[in-house]
Amino acid sequence: MKLKNKVAVVTGASSGMGKAIALEFAKEGAKVFAVARRIEKLKELEKNSKEYEGEIIPISADLTDMNASSQIIKDAKISAGKVDILVNNAGLMDNFAAVGDFDDKSLNKIFQLNTFSPFYTSREAVRIFEEQGSGNIINIASVGALNGGRGGSIYTASKHALIGLTKNTAFIYAKKNIRCNAICPGGVTTDITSGEFMQNIDQKAREIILPATSITNPRSGSPDEIAKIAVFLASDDSSFINGDAIVADGGWTAY
Repeated sequence: MKLKNKVAVVTGASSGMGKAIALEFAKEGAKVFAVARRIEKLKELEKNSKEYEGEIIPISADLTDMNASSQIIKDAKISAGKVDILVNNAGLMDNFAAVGDFDDKSLNKIFQLNTFSPFYTSREAVRIFEEQGSGNIINIASVGALNGGRGGSIYTASKHALIGLTKNTAFIYAKKNIRCNAICPGGVTTDITSGEFMQNIDQKAREIILPATSITNPRSGSPDEIAKIAVFLASDDSSFINGDAIVADGGWTAY
């Protein structure tokens, strides 16, 4: 059990990569506070984890509310007595619009969830980690965080910011036994394409980004493949890895 007796908070845990990460953590013995808006999905996740060594505790929260982002960390600490691991997974895709074509609603909501929420959850987590003398943050970014043509202007900028937060946090708190890394998935089979902004793909993206993606991307990954990396980063197996952005894309960005 790589995470036995560990307490983790995983955001965006009702589906996709967040769901897979929560389950893998529970398999490895962790107590997992699984956070998302859809409580019914989280309760189903809780049932699916009953056979595991660890456990899943459903927490319903809207992470575009910064007060809620902070509170979930505080509540986990009150409930479990500590927090060892934070996984900032909750995210929202844009409609691939370029900077000349984005809309204000998309800009505000995507940055709230993709960038601002990790700031607030991480602030509360780091305060706890400093008191405990250790802690671990894993940010789920994207290959779009390291490249310019894997998403629209908003999504790309929001994930680039998340990498900056990851590296700064890793360096500043390294001597306090607090690590922070990011995973940068390529195309992963999740329900992110059903998000509200993906329902109206920008026309320029249809002509430029999407054709290039279909030609250069070798394959889609599975949420379980990303979850295995998260377990590695959450465990002592990765004790010397800090401030890294691990790309998991099947070779897509090797082109």
